[in-house]
Amino acid sequence: MILLYNIGVRSYYSLLFIASFFNKKAKQWINGRKAQSFVRYPGSIWFHFASLGEFEQGRPVLEKLKEKHPGRKIVITFFSPSGYEIRKNTHLADAVYYLPLDTDANARRFIESVQPNMAIFTKYEYWYHFFHNLHKRQIPLYIISGIFRPEQVFFKWYGGLHRRILGFVSHFFLQDDNSKRLLQGIGINNATVSGDTRFDRVWANAQNPKPLLEIAAFAGDSKVFICGSTWPADEQLLAHLITKHPSYKFIFAPHEVEEARVAELAASLQVHQVLRYSHIVESTVLDEYNVLIIDNIGMLSSLYQYGHISYIGGGFGVGIHNTLEAAAFGLPVIFGPNYSRFKEAKDLIPLHAGFSINNENELETVAGKLINDETFYALASQNAAEYVERQKGATEMILAHINA
Repeated sequence: MILLYNIGVRSYYSLLFIASFFNKKAKQWINGRKAQSFVRYPGSIWFHFASLGEFEQGRPVLEKLKEKHPGRKIVITFFSPSGYEIRKNTHLADAVYYLPLDTDANARRFIESVQPNMAIFTKYEYWYHFFHNLHKRQIPLYIISGIFRPEQVFFKWYGGLHRRILGFVSHFFLQDDNSKRLLQGIGINNATVSGDTRFDRVWANAQNPKPLLEIAAFAGDSKVFICGSTWPADEQLLAHLITKHPSYKFIFAPHEVEEARVAELAASLQVHQVLRYSHIVESTVLDEYNVLIIDNIGMLSSLYQYGHISYIGGGFGVGIHNTLEAAAFGLPVIFGPNYSRFKEAKDLIPLHAGFSINNENELETVAGKLINDETFYALASQNAAEYVERQKGATEMILAHINA
């Protein structure tokens, strides 16, 4: 099984290498790992995140550990370029790297070079050689905000190697009771249901958001519909709302912000007064526009403070993106049909704070109800914010165990 795993890892690298000749992200993934040299930080705390979303999810634990242990170094690794490129200069870490390819030699070299005495992985990513080498060196390894589903390989008859990987973890901090039952079913009992640290992160952000003066000027006295992490399938539906609800202004923050992608979005909305964020200059009269496109990464979590209703993209693809950032600000959230893997979306629906739609007519019905029925909107907004507030507290539970 180890042989097959190693072949799979090498094959993945080979495919990315080929893709790097014509795909920007694949090229970053390959080139970013080529020239890395690791600084030795004995006794450091190593955090690994798959991408930017997991960084934000694990950030509350990172910040608290840094606050409680100011003398200890923090080392961060990312698997994805979308996390590394945006957070490679974060003030929260003493060093930020791409996670090397999961081979035994790479894992030994990284751990022996950095010399951490604790490793924390957020939500998922289970790498055999890194976990095995941490285990051999008796370095505690924690999974925070972990979540498991029955269809995952760990719970299949052929998942023996992957179950062995789970056995290298010192303790699991899980999002829900179902995940704990699944682990217990395969003989893993070192798990605590602590909740999802994302709630701590988004709640803290909503209490003290970063002001965005250009966004405030664009919004003016109008109500704002924020379309976050959208894809073309989402935008085709949303475009119709702009004409039907002229009292609202619309902000689009597409999931991908490459020039061709943003230009395509702007062209599809050209019947409206559309402005790209990067085109704002001192002389721009922002309140003359009714559609703003955010063509950068990193603003979305602060945008929601200026919103009233939100649409979260991805539900017509592999799955919806982060609904909690909007809900924390009391924004009702609308999303497409592919949300079954997202507990928070399933929780928001019966609270009438989250709404799943399948087509343009359903989107118009939900949006119209929220826009025109003030009582319905007020209850949805209140329920969204209260749901996030009730769920926070995972960070303190995790820290109490780690520091015990």
